[in-house]
Amino acid sequence: MMLTIDARGLNCPLPVLRLRKRLQSLAAGAEVELLATDRAALRDVPAFCESQGHVLVSREERDGCLRFRVRKSVDDLPKD
Repeated sequence: MMLTIDARGLNCPLPVLRLRKRLQSLAAGAEVELLATDRAALRDVPAFCESQGHVLVSREERDGCLRFRVRKSVDDLPKD
């Protein structure tokens, strides 16, 4: 069962901050789904994944809801 982070209705930077916090508590290789309605997430989530070494597995939009599937980096070292 995939862990889902419901950040619908929250504005930048809260969706990415919730994603970051949840990923910190998971094992490397774990996947989460982030739900967001803030259009800024379309640039923020990919940028966050790239800067932290996580993998953006998928991204889709349906009925105004953005869905991102993110895999935590296997390299568990923090990246600042």
